[in-house]
Amino acid sequence: MGLVKWTLSLVKYLTIGSYIIGQVQNKTKLKASAFCLPSRNTQIFSTVSITRLRFFTSIPFFLFFSSILFLTTATVLPTEPSMSADLRNGSESSSSSLNSSFRETEDDQTIASILAEEETLNRGSRQLGKRLSHLDSIPHTPRVNGEIPDVNHATLDHETLSERLVTYGLSELQMEGDGNCQFRAIADQLFGKPDYHKYVRRQVIKQLKHQKNLYEAYVPMEYKSYIKQMKKSGEWGDHVTLQAAADRFDAKICLVTSFRDTCYIEILPTNKRPTRELWLSFWSEVHYNSLYTNGDVPTRLPKKKYWLF
Repeated sequence: MGLVKWTLSLVKYLTIGSYIIGQVQNKTKLKASAFCLPSRNTQIFSTVSITRLRFFTSIPFFLFFSSILFLTTATVLPTEPSMSADLRNGSESSSSSLNSSFRETEDDQTIASILAEEETLNRGSRQLGKRLSHLDSIPHTPRVNGEIPDVNHATLDHETLSERLVTYGLSELQMEGDGNCQFRAIADQLFGKPDYHKYVRRQVIKQLKHQKNLYEAYVPMEYKSYIKQMKKSGEWGDHVTLQAAADRFDAKICLVTSFRDTCYIEILPTNKRPTRELWLSFWSEVHYNSLYTNGDVPTRLPKKKYWLF
């Protein structure tokens, strides 16, 4: 292939040289006729000029000129192997970056799956559902967050929630109050790792995107804008994201709330049988925590401040 390319380049520059020589010959004829003047000195000058022009239009000069062009360009143009190497390197680089992205996604899902299985086995003895089976749950309707209550109402709601937890023998593992508390609480219940809240948020966003028909009716704003906002770390989760989490992880999410009309809400996956239970406390419109039976709370301390009255 390299020899063919060099041959094509030679033919190309021979053609260019031929064209240039033809142009020079035409100009030579014009100049020769102009030089035929009566003066002897002028005729001698004319003869010398024509001789020089004929030399520059001769075959030796044509070959010499074409060779110079060819050799000069050949030294500048990259050879085919180097071009192939560049393309190959670029292809390998692109392929490696794609493979890296796929590996990260697969690793992320694999780790989460393994951790979920381990946590399920470790928590086999903890059956909050049976202990609290007498609680009546109201039908869950997904909704976005309401207005944050003022300090007085928030304080009363927190006291109500605390009293209910004492009554049912439950304790909270406090989540950081950084706007990710709902996703942290779900991550703690799924994997025993609140720091996996980013993974949980990503899975919830995928569910919201892929099953738009299940959730759009509950969002009182443009759905794309809602998803775009919810993708941001620190954006508060709502009851729409709780439903999406239940659907995504095939989980029954059990909320012990500070609502005055009901203390318990069950969020079931849509058209599926739940394979696990996640227990959260919900201080109305303020904060989510992860729930455990008394004496079963793990010793994991939050890195940042959390809501506490």
